[in-house]
Amino acid sequence: MVSLICTLQDHRDDVNWCAFSATLLATCSGDKTLRIYNTKDFSELPFSPLTGHGYGVHCCCFSPCGQFLASCSTDATVVIWSTVSGEIEAVLEHPGRSPVRVCALSPDSAHLVSGASDGSLALWDFPSKQRRRTGPVNDTTMVACSFSPCSQLFVTGSTYGDLRLWDLEMNQLHAEKNAHDLGVSCCAFSPDIHSGGQVVQFRMASCGQDSLLKIWAINKLHTGAFKMQLLHALTGQSAPVLSCAYSADGQLLVSGSVDKTVTIYDATNAALLYTLNQHERYVTACSFSPTAPIIATGSMDKTVNIWRVEDGCSGHGDQSLPLFRLSSGRASLGPSKLLVSDWSEEDVSLWLVEEGLEGLVDTFRTNNIDGTELLSLTKETLASELHIESMGLRSKLLRKVDELKSECVCSGVPDEFLCPITRELMKDPVIAADGYSYEREAIESWINTKNRSSPMTNLPLLTTLLTPNHTLKMAIGRWKTTH
Repeated sequence: MVSLICTLQDHRDDVNWCAFSATLLATCSGDKTLRIYNTKDFSELPFSPLTGHGYGVHCCCFSPCGQFLASCSTDATVVIWSTVSGEIEAVLEHPGRSPVRVCALSPDSAHLVSGASDGSLALWDFPSKQRRRTGPVNDTTMVACSFSPCSQLFVTGSTYGDLRLWDLEMNQLHAEKNAHDLGVSCCAFSPDIHSGGQVVQFRMASCGQDSLLKIWAINKLHTGAFKMQLLHALTGQSAPVLSCAYSADGQLLVSGSVDKTVTIYDATNAALLYTLNQHERYVTACSFSPTAPIIATGSMDKTVNIWRVEDGCSGHGDQSLPLFRLSSGRASLGPSKLLVSDWSEEDVSLWLVEEGLEGLVDTFRTNNIDGTELLSLTKETLASELHIESMGLRSKLLRKVDELKSECVCSGVPDEFLCPITRELMKDPVIAADGYSYEREAIESWINTKNRSSPMTNLPLLTTLLTPNHTLKMAIGRWKTTH
């Protein structure tokens, strides 16, 4: 049995990745932030969110000891964070300044790999934070990477659809072409190693745009050569599979899909155990806790769901983990799931607490302020009708209300209204030479620092001329007025 423990609703854009350490959960998003939670009660740490990236954060991973967190972004960097203080320990600039789509740390903490939109790979010495080697895979984008449990090998996956096995010298040991039609989206090594006779075997899962989750055997032969063999092609999801992860003992395998489902399999027997349907949009991320029977799943609905596997089939000893709810109320649908105008009085109260305005909760409840009333507040009504005497408090409240209006907290913002670079609602949309529309300031900054490549296609922009998109700007204006 799998139970939903709680739902985290702190991100303001798509959740792209989630990762566990022994005591922490990290999530990252297109909103340019990472958020860190204590896995005892899933309360957010005091220094969270982490805000060092300039653009959306695609991937994050903990060091095995849990002391460090690595994250990578469209801003072409991998940032190393201290999980003790939340401070930045190092910024690793990817060669070529291409957007970094994936990063992975080796189980022995010796190496980090980053993969970028231009197909380049960088292998870093993690203790010194120095780049050791680079290697290209032409005409593709690197979107998946995982280290073997022995830390001596890693696999990468690309939008071209291939899986490639590498050693620490960046020698390509094997290439499985067309492993997934239309592209790989994620890959993950099982933590266990099988050996017998003259063969050492690793297990690995991969998923892709072909709607399949595949389990592979990677065999190291006595000759030193490697052979990759498909063991199972799992069809439990009906749309592209975007993420996959093994449990700490290798017995369970979880995946998330464009069909909005999360599936959990018996990894040994390739048997579907559970299908979970609580997310409202694509499931983009999934991760198992290494110390408890807990799964985190992230989605384009901006939420992270925390699940407990209760029947013990994962092999973990802790089967008495309590079912709890967050004290802030985020385990319910919560205000960020709705249009602000649809908020109830309770939703408004929750929002006030989250924004540090808990002193106004009683006043708002007494006056029955719901979402519609909240959006219509003015300085005059705050002073004369709600009797809020502090000018500073009135100003702070109105600033927060303005942020609600401009940032469109609701989950129903049309994707075409969001800048592909910042993932924020556009104010001054312009059309670039690649045919896509961007926020003017964002694409101008991009062109100045990214060698005139397209953020969407990674191909050179034939011109830096930007054309105002008046039609889109008017559509955004109409949408803001009605929402």
